[in-house]
Amino acid sequence: MPSLGADMTDGTLLEWLVHPGDPVHHGDIVAVVDTDKAAIDVECFTDGVVQDLVVEPGHRVPVGTVLATIADAAPPPTAPPDTAPPDTAPPAGAPPPAAVRAPAPPTGDGGGPSSVLSPLVRRLAAARHVDLTALHGSGPGARIMRIDVERAAAAPTRVRSTPLARRLARELQVDLTAVPTAADGVVHAGQVRHAADTVVRRAPNAPVAASAAADRTATMRTTIAALMARSKREIPHYYLTESVDLAAAMTWLRERNRRLPVTRRIVPAALLLKASALAARQVPQLNGFWGEHGFVPGGGVHVGVAVSLRGGGLVAPAIHDADQLDLAALMARMRDLVTRSRGGRLRGSEMADPTITVSNVGEQGSESILGVIYPPQVALVGFGRIVDRPWAVDGLIGVRPVVSVGLAADHRATDGAIGSRFLSRIARLVQKPEEL
Repeated sequence: MPSLGADMTDGTLLEWLVHPGDPVHHGDIVAVVDTDKAAIDVECFTDGVVQDLVVEPGHRVPVGTVLATIADAAPPPTAPPDTAPPDTAPPAGAPPPAAVRAPAPPTGDGGGPSSVLSPLVRRLAAARHVDLTALHGSGPGARIMRIDVERAAAAPTRVRSTPLARRLARELQVDLTAVPTAADGVVHAGQVRHAADTVVRRAPNAPVAASAAADRTATMRTTIAALMARSKREIPHYYLTESVDLAAAMTWLRERNRRLPVTRRIVPAALLLKASALAARQVPQLNGFWGEHGFVPGGGVHVGVAVSLRGGGLVAPAIHDADQLDLAALMARMRDLVTRSRGGRLRGSEMADPTITVSNVGEQGSESILGVIYPPQVALVGFGRIVDRPWAVDGLIGVRPVVSVGLAADHRATDGAIGSRFLSRIARLVQKPEEL
């Protein structure tokens, strides 16, 4: 189970996207994990062949738990027993070597099936895509028996689907019976997301969906509150603000966007994000992490973008190497990230290593924002709503579009002088938007 943020101690495996025997490569999406904030696509970290899926969907396990084992794609051939060198044979009377298997996942304490389930029942349920948490056992003490799984699998109205697909169907009010199955005869999360825009949703499901969404939002807010409380307890915050004139930037954006279709236009948030990324590269003391032995510089400028979710809550996935992207590419990445965040399709690599976070309240937000640092990062930049204000230029008063930039920084890593230099860099960078 990967760590997908400083606040993550455990996660729930929602869905496997691979099977034993499947070849996988570094970066392939192999599973979906629920982190209490979002459903995250987990990527493979190596090349090889899936050997064993150790944790079953629906189980909640601690970070670091083995989820699956992967073998080399082409294991070296072994010599036949009759050609093995004599000195490799075990001593006389020695016991045969034992098969090694990863430990089984914990059960019975995370919403998964009870630990009294037999291995046969688990294997049968997995093979026939039966949700054990939805069954009522007919055995002693309501224990789930093989016959219970077989009856559930044979039920004529039952749709074979993954746990994540069922959860999404409830939240999106999609009728699973109207969703086409994948090639393996099972409805996966992707089919439900696609059907959400095309399949007629069932009105009777609305209260259930609203309740599920409310429960998830409450869980997310509890998780965020716990992390922010920890941040304020452990990190000595200091705050700085600066008002930045955006007249040159807004004029340049209007001229540029006038010649482009809507889908390729750049919004002010992308320009401010790029300025922040460049400032973080130029003032690297604010781009990194506070570790056990002090400040650790980031391996690149990976900007966490704070995204508010439609049902409530907040996530901050990263745009990697944001300082090296031109504005058009950065705008495309930002648009894609927001869309996938709100659609529950983030990737694990986007949640694991942001080096600095940027929060932009947008056109409907407040005029300023002073955030709370997301540990182990050491800084958070906040942009308020762009407003027209009286502004003096060369001794003359005029009206200019102005944005308030707020910096929350860790006093263990930097001080006000460094923070002020960072804000000044942002202010200078946006005066020449054509160079961003």
